[in-house]
Amino acid sequence: MAKDLFSKQAGLYASHRPGYPQALADYILSFVQEKHRAWDCATGNGQAAILFAPHFQEVEATDISARQISHAQHHPSILYSVGSMENNGFPGNHFNLITVAQAYHWFPFDVFHREAMRTGKPGCIIAVWGYGLVQTTHPAIQEAIRRFYTDIVGKYWDPERRYVDEAYQTVPFAFKRLPGRSFVSEKRWSRQDLAGYLHTWSSVQHFISANGFDPVDDFEEDLPSIWPGPDTLTFSFPIFLLLGQVEKPV
Repeated sequence: MAKDLFSKQAGLYASHRPGYPQALADYILSFVQEKHRAWDCATGNGQAAILFAPHFQEVEATDISARQISHAQHHPSILYSVGSMENNGFPGNHFNLITVAQAYHWFPFDVFHREAMRTGKPGCIIAVWGYGLVQTTHPAIQEAIRRFYTDIVGKYWDPERRYVDEAYQTVPFAFKRLPGRSFVSEKRWSRQDLAGYLHTWSSVQHFISANGFDPVDDFEEDLPSIWPGPDTLTFSFPIFLLLGQVEKPV
């Protein structure tokens, strides 16, 4: 069963997690032949579902966290529900597209493969993607982020985080492979925005539980000394995409 690591900070997640560029959705959609039903698995607050909703008659968006879904972005085509990937209740041969955004590394991969093969129609596109460590062109801020990520909360990341660090190059993905592509999501952030994003990290929540204080407070206190300049800076997230297709015997 997938882990629920984000219910506690669901509001922060909705406010401070980066979205996904339209170019990513357009690239995935270019492989989808029929656009009747899609399933956004582990939808969180619907950041991926909302991208695909205008293109499908129906988007099923599921997550194990009711609190995450309570912050979801609504659209007439999206049907949100609380439930796990492995006990989804969907019929076989149902979907034209199945997506997983920044959550695939938490899944039991064999179970996801089974359910995608069962619920996906022949030719169903499987798109899973994630994003790596936030980047900025400001060297001192980037070093502060790296230090926080590695030295401060590094040991509090769950083991599955390594799949993100490896850009999903080492995850099992037993579908017919289609060409993936890299994308970038950009945000214009203030110091408070950056701190808010760090608060969404599961490692930060683990650190707080273990130590009784919030490490982001110290990080935020030190920021003005290295970020005295403009109110906002551009931050970017490198996005990596795995794309596949369901093949079934005729």
